[in-house]
Amino acid sequence: MTDNPTPAPAGFDFNRPTIISLLYLSQFFIGLTGIVGVVLAFVWRSEPMEDWERSHYTYLINTFWIGLAGSVIGVLLLFVLIGVLVLLATMVLVIVRSVLCLLNAQKRQPMPKPDSWLA
Repeated sequence: MTDNPTPAPAGFDFNRPTIISLLYLSQFFIGLTGIVGVVLAFVWRSEPMEDWERSHYTYLINTFWIGLAGSVIGVLLLFVLIGVLVLLATMVLVIVRSVLCLLNAQKRQPMPKPDSWLA
């Protein structure tokens, strides 16, 4: 809602994009937290927010769909033995995108290319 970004607080800031990014990262250990993260992204995207947050929700929702599509394709390709590579590449891409979002959220800066399907 503001034109000027608010300064990042000292220490670790648990803002909404940070929470979603952490949920995405924890899905590799806990499981279904990625689904919780994308639901929160859709819900929080419709609420009032600061300008820098808007790009994070788009980026995080795209990250979820990339992860889901890559996982489905990887599982289907397991039968021809390249599925493991697809699953590994998908995992790396989701981790990189989540960390990039986390870093920008800590600085309270918008994502540079929120509609991008790569990092």
